[in-house]
Amino acid sequence: MCIFCSIAKKEIPSHTIYEDDQVLAFLDINPTAVGHTLVIPKEHCDSFLDCPPALRDHVFEVAQQLAKKLETALHCDGIHLLSNMHEAAGQSVHHFHVHLIPRYKDDQEIVTFHETPNVDFEDLKEKLQ
Repeated sequence: MCIFCSIAKKEIPSHTIYEDDQVLAFLDINPTAVGHTLVIPKEHCDSFLDCPPALRDHVFEVAQQLAKKLETALHCDGIHLLSNMHEAAGQSVHHFHVHLIPRYKDDQEIVTFHETPNVDFEDLKEKLQ
């Protein structure tokens, strides 16, 4: 059984900070930062890619509300909002979930972007249109 489904069914305890009939949000048991929160649909969806649109939208509505609460309560300087899809992207629990990770100016764990050289943008554009 999926660990997040078990948490949603209250078979495994969690530090729940939000719950309604479709969504549950709880503190990550292995937080990257204080306040690291997971927002999940109670219905099992493997990832963002297969979550029904209305449910996906509700997960993000809740995530937005909670991000505002985290900013206010924790006085953080920013928040990472992310959802990994598939193992190659770091998904370790195959149940759609959104991470809300509070960040501060002096954090060492900030995601940084770097340039990818030699991209054929015309070829890429054709593949994606």
